[in-house]
Amino acid sequence: MLIEGLPEYLHEHREEAHTLLRYCLGLGRPFLLQSDLRDALQDVAGEQELPHLADTPLGHTLAVAQEAVLEAPWIYMSVRPRVARWHYLRFHVEAMQLEEISVSEFLAFKERQVTGQDPNAAWMLEVDLGPFNREFPKLKESRSIGRGVEFLNRRLSSQLFHELGKGDQRLLNFLRVHQCQGQQLMLNQRIESVEGLQHALRRADEYLAVQPPEADWDTIGTRLRELGFEPGWGRTVARMRDTLHLLSDILEAPAPRVLEQFLSRVPMIFRLAILSPHGYFGQANVLGLPDTGGQVVYILDQVRALEKEMRRALHEQGLDIDPQIVVVTRLIPEAGNTTCNERLEHIIGTEHARILRVPFRSESGEVVPHWISRFEVWPYLERFSVDVGRELLAELGGRPDLLIGNYSDGNLVATMLAHNLGVTQCNVAHALEKPKYLYSDLYWRDNEDQYHFSAQFTADLIAMNAADFIIASTYQEIAGREDNVGQYESYEAFTMPGLYRVVNGIDVFDPKFNIVSPGADSEVYFPYSQTERRLSGLHDEIHDLIYGPSGEIARGQLAEPGRPLLFTMARLDKIKNIAGLVDWYGQSQALRNAANLLVVAGHVDPANSSDHEEREQIDRVHYLMNEHGLDGQCRWLGVQLDKNMAGELYRYVADRMGAFVQPALFEAFGLTVIEAMASGLPTFATKYGGPLEIIEHGESGFHIDPNHGEAAAGIMADFFERCRREPEYWGRMSLGAVERVKARYTWDLYAERMMTLSRIYGFWKYVTNLERTETQRYLEMFYGLQLRPLSEQVPH
Repeated sequence: MLIEGLPEYLHEHREEAHTLLRYCLGLGRPFLLQSDLRDALQDVAGEQELPHLADTPLGHTLAVAQEAVLEAPWIYMSVRPRVARWHYLRFHVEAMQLEEISVSEFLAFKERQVTGQDPNAAWMLEVDLGPFNREFPKLKESRSIGRGVEFLNRRLSSQLFHELGKGDQRLLNFLRVHQCQGQQLMLNQRIESVEGLQHALRRADEYLAVQPPEADWDTIGTRLRELGFEPGWGRTVARMRDTLHLLSDILEAPAPRVLEQFLSRVPMIFRLAILSPHGYFGQANVLGLPDTGGQVVYILDQVRALEKEMRRALHEQGLDIDPQIVVVTRLIPEAGNTTCNERLEHIIGTEHARILRVPFRSESGEVVPHWISRFEVWPYLERFSVDVGRELLAELGGRPDLLIGNYSDGNLVATMLAHNLGVTQCNVAHALEKPKYLYSDLYWRDNEDQYHFSAQFTADLIAMNAADFIIASTYQEIAGREDNVGQYESYEAFTMPGLYRVVNGIDVFDPKFNIVSPGADSEVYFPYSQTERRLSGLHDEIHDLIYGPSGEIARGQLAEPGRPLLFTMARLDKIKNIAGLVDWYGQSQALRNAANLLVVAGHVDPANSSDHEEREQIDRVHYLMNEHGLDGQCRWLGVQLDKNMAGELYRYVADRMGAFVQPALFEAFGLTVIEAMASGLPTFATKYGGPLEIIEHGESGFHIDPNHGEAAAGIMADFFERCRREPEYWGRMSLGAVERVKARYTWDLYAERMMTLSRIYGFWKYVTNLERTETQRYLEMFYGLQLRPLSEQVPH
């Protein structure tokens, strides 16, 4: 699709257009990013005194171009005029000719700039999953992305129940397959047809109408069983009748909302397995260790919320069954002072949930004793998935009803397990590596020794396309915004020269995508104003941490302790941009005058870190503190805080009318943002990623651009200055943060939605071809011919 009027503009304003395009070529760079193209447009408009240039069709094209690839006399552009809508153009600058090209041609031209070779000279594998999904229903509007289950219910309920009764029969069959621990649920064999079901529903309703509303199954179950019903319809007569009416309405005239409401009540999920292989997965002494951070906190909080929700649902369904949740991770014999060498560990705050650890094994079958980086786990995962499958069946006493994969490696293991066990699979990415690193796909060979991106990106493609449904924390994670590409969207088309090019990898309009945002643990992260719940016994320790002398775990001693605190807490790696924040603060005299900086990140002594990137960042922070002379205004703590201490620290900072800042270059979601806001801290956070949705700018916090540190520091300095002039302003922002989290980001909301989704996708998988058999066969071939050899190349 060409920008309206572009061909005519190029013809009628040839010299003007030629000047702009030649300027881009004259920059002498093979690739220009979106920001580079906008800068070029602005520069030419200024230098050539063409202020109207941005309002021309060519200016509009450059404004929505995500990237340009240049090799005189050609300029190729990827254009994204709307969210998740892509087109590819090429300009012959000398002839001023324009044409739309295919994604394959665009990617091949990119490859040429890297390899220096004609991409057509040798055959290149193209990955195209589009044909397999041609007949599958897809969303059409960008605003609907991430609302897949709503679309499925609208589209498939209408289609399914109008196939001459086939849908009714499939629904009947579905209701007859449910069992748990040998107990038949919902329907028994007395009901043999849809007509028989409708007749039984009427007779059951007549019987229940004259029973006490609070009576349970023990009281009325004998008669219902004679009619063909089994437990699972509800704990009380009132609940049973309500559920029976929902089913009657579906059989009479199926409506999407009624179908969703009914399916959310069907007892389907009793045993759940969560996969998270890499890092140190434990409940103590693990945060801050390599590859171990927010994902562990997320999963443990998720488990507590899911068990609570499963118990609530089973109780309402009238079933006295204990739900089972197992988090499967890797057993590490050389686990230091963690519990990662224990096979089983009960999860604190739950009744029956536990961590099951299964070791990686070498080719000869020996247990691998040491930790392995998440970038190097690939050779072990196939054997690991087989071992997990065996141990999981034994631990749960049967197949799980749902598998939830986490991160790239966990999602791949979930894919293999789901395939072998025939179980519904949900994926949670947390963060995808490809969008984190500029041109990580194009220059994959340069990163292969350290990151092994070839295996990881291939695993991502397989797991994304194999999953029954995918959970994202925000819309941004899936499809970005008008001016930013989403994490998942970045897998739609890309190339790894010499390996393969992806022309249709993942479609964000697929109804498998759903937005389910996590929350903060409300028992730990609650407003500073709730004084009766505060952990005041920790205040002396917190005071010493913040205001004590420098030492082994701390650098800097605050010379003016009365100033409010600008607080940040994160892993000390490049993407989290802690060093960038220290630099902004050091360069901003206004911010230094307004607040002290409190940093909780990594280690202060680089000798205590085993991670190369972290050691680089430690050295960088030391350099910046020296360069800006920050020891009297910045307190840097190299400590790992347990949850209770972290929660009280947020509130302690709030007591002093401080603020929280999350300066990451990119943040998939932003759990610390949620924690800080829930505690009542006004919060500044990156505009790239999840925080852009979490925070309403100026109402519940502030967005900052990590690429423009001076402006970010100015926003923070202005905030503290306004609070000084208007003390009530701080309170308004604090309350706005608390209310925003309460309305949108709680684990109760998350768990209820996750369980509803698992039931609905399980239903559609049973009654339709949601399994997409053809796609599965293609992915199996891709795994065998691509991922397995790539994994074997990783040193192990």
